[in-house]
Amino acid sequence: MELASDISLIRGEAELFDRTAHLFVAATDIACAADDLYTWALSRPSLTRQGERLIDDKRIRKLYRPGVLLDERTAQHLHRLSGLGAQIRIGTEEINETILLDERVAIMAGDEGKEVRSYSVISRPELVQGILSLFETAWLAATTLETFDARFADIRQETPQMLEFLTTGCKDDKAAKSLGMGVRTYQRRVSELLVALGVTSRLQVDARARELGLL
Repeated sequence: MELASDISLIRGEAELFDRTAHLFVAATDIACAADDLYTWALSRPSLTRQGERLIDDKRIRKLYRPGVLLDERTAQHLHRLSGLGAQIRIGTEEINETILLDERVAIMAGDEGKEVRSYSVISRPELVQGILSLFETAWLAATTLETFDARFADIRQETPQMLEFLTTGCKDDKAAKSLGMGVRTYQRRVSELLVALGVTSRLQVDARARELGLL
């Protein structure tokens, strides 16, 4: 990729796609860290299809937060990618949306709250290696998709009801009774749900669930 410098700031997904799509096709080693599946790359069907067709020829590593497993559709999508040969892990630590291509180029997403999201495309070797080191640390600390998903299979089925209870202020004893479980079991499931959502308080559940498209 021809860049004006070894650190380029790109504004908007359209320009980013135009400037980097060919790199994804040519790369043989792709590492991706994201909070959820709704990244700029996934919004480009042509890029996604090409990646899936060529996955056998690449080393693909994808690192996500637990929230991606709370929706049946996204969980199935991840298992499909895993079946095609991608390595997928789930980590509980907060991560910035980052893509590494052949350990030579890093793409880091900016603030999602901005009207036009910006992206930093970095090719300076020492910076790329630093970003790669952070990714490798998070990757080693994460859990395989299959192992983590086995823990969340039950809670995924209960997520819609639990979110309704939590966002409407339903008391724990009433919510537990509705789900046919004891209060302590319900409270333990709520704690697991908070971990999956990546929040630390019940007060954060509504906003986070909406971000993930669960409400």
